[in-house]
Amino acid sequence: MNDAMMMLQKTSRTFYIPISRLDQGVREAVTSAYLCMRAIDEIEDHEELANPLKAELLLGIHDAFQSPDIIEETQKLLSPYQAILPAVTTQLHEWALLCPPSIAQTVYKYIRKMAKEMADWVNMKWNIQTEEDLDAYTYSVAGMVGEMLAEIWFWHDGTKSDTAKAIAFGRGLQAVNILRNRAEDLTRGADFFPDGWGHKEMLQYTRRNLKLADAYIGELKDGPALKFCKIPLSLAHATVNLIAVGGNKLTRETVMKLVNSIN
Repeated sequence: MNDAMMMLQKTSRTFYIPISRLDQGVREAVTSAYLCMRAIDEIEDHEELANPLKAELLLGIHDAFQSPDIIEETQKLLSPYQAILPAVTTQLHEWALLCPPSIAQTVYKYIRKMAKEMADWVNMKWNIQTEEDLDAYTYSVAGMVGEMLAEIWFWHDGTKSDTAKAIAFGRGLQAVNILRNRAEDLTRGADFFPDGWGHKEMLQYTRRNLKLADAYIGELKDGPALKFCKIPLSLAHATVNLIAVGGNKLTRETVMKLVNSIN
């Protein structure tokens, strides 16, 4: 768990704080899920891997998480690429082991699903033409994370939530990333803006999903789920407001002020 928290701190300043504040048990589940999904996301975004290899590795992860021995299959798949893949990816088997057994199959189901859908997007060269395409993509890489978290909250303490709004929570956070990383994505040949969309339309899409995310957390009972969701959602709103006036990334000082202001 200590290694996982160190890796989490290296890979996400947005999620490290809310995950580190979770109760024991649910913290291990969310950490495992986040790092496994980050591991496969690093394959999708990798600048040096050819698309056919990306798809092969992602489908290999999908198959490994269906096998009786996830650990052995994952290591066999990724070890030949240890020199080129980041540590969060080559240690995928460790993050999988961290998940509590009583929720592991739920988490693994979403890891399989994300790996398969990411492979499909790689094969399609992230061809997004319509808002429906964008909805499908943001579901594949983030909306299903919101859906999975809703299942984890229910497993942990019976917290019930609106699945559609949970998906919008993940989708809204991803839309913020799409806005923030626009120039970088275009450089690597990925355009997540539907045909005819500019900055204004993507801002509207992002804010529409964040509004649903606000409604999602507004319906959560007091407890770990609400505490967890408040932080990334507040940071997402602040980032969108910054982007709307020409900025891009919140300063570390601003992030800490926002985090410390949330009960």
